[in-house]
Amino acid sequence: MPNIKSSSKRVLIAKARNASNKSRKSALKTDLKKFDAAVAQGDREAAESAYKVAVKAVDKAAGKKLIHKNNAANKKSAMTVKLNAMAR
Repeated sequence: MPNIKSSSKRVLIAKARNASNKSRKSALKTDLKKFDAAVAQGDREAAESAYKVAVKAVDKAAGKKLIHKNNAANKKSAMTVKLNAMAR
């Protein structure tokens, strides 16, 4: 435990942020898995709705600095390729 009052406050803030980030990142992964599951089933409508939710989640995560903006772009691009491949 830190001796300095401000650093002990920072420890508490870091714990809170860590919990929040972990929760948000877990939710993002869940949305991505739901999209992948819909694509694997071959259900076009479910995949499109899951795609919209997943893209929004990826953009929010990039905005909150949970993932890098290039990582977000890479994920969105990969999802778009999977969705477009379903049309064929």
